[in-house]
Amino acid sequence: MITSSDNSKLKEIRKLQTRRERERSGLFAAEGEDLAAAAEAAGVEPEYLLIGGEDVEQELLDAVSVLGSGTRLIGVYRQRWAEPHGSLRAYLHGVGDPGNVGSVIRSVHALADGNAILGPNCADPYSPKAVRASMGSIFARPPARAGFAELAGDTVALDSAAADEIGAIDPGSPATICVGAEREGLPAELLTAASHHARIPLQPGAPDSLNAAMAATVALYELGHRMARHA
Repeated sequence: MITSSDNSKLKEIRKLQTRRERERSGLFAAEGEDLAAAAEAAGVEPEYLLIGGEDVEQELLDAVSVLGSGTRLIGVYRQRWAEPHGSLRAYLHGVGDPGNVGSVIRSVHALADGNAILGPNCADPYSPKAVRASMGSIFARPPARAGFAELAGDTVALDSAAADEIGAIDPGSPATICVGAEREGLPAELLTAASHHARIPLQPGAPDSLNAAMAATVALYELGHRMARHA
């Protein structure tokens, strides 16, 4: 059992809280038995697992946790990246909140056959907050990295100023829902280049927009059902 905070594995887990170390090593940490179970179900083997009270003193595990005391397990895994695939995907451009990035990875896994594609200036999907928000989908459906110009098929830009509602869009296959930064939205050049533009209708008096993850989830649901009816 690990009984010293100077242990190399504990030091590595602490370092993996920084993006620089994750990018340098190609590793990331996932906390909790639910994420370890999701990795196992996806056939992803850890580099190592540390279980509190078995492999390491609980107090030492708590000290390297980003969730605080009570963490039962921390696993270290190798990052996995996929190519864009599937008939319905989601592309994120400048989405800087890791919780939104992780949530979109989860929504694509739940509602589409493709994956999340990360463009420029997105949060790290392997950061602790993003991994947690993905609820294990990061293992089952690894994200891709690509620019907008590399997207195949139709692109559907979410734009609050669009004339058409998302339910009226009839894209071809493959189709990619494109979501921009939480405040700025998609850049003008991407809006110009997109195959379709769509807005999500909101109730009168509601906030001006949904956050990136919620908007992507609604669009995935609507387009997924529409494409299934035409299949």
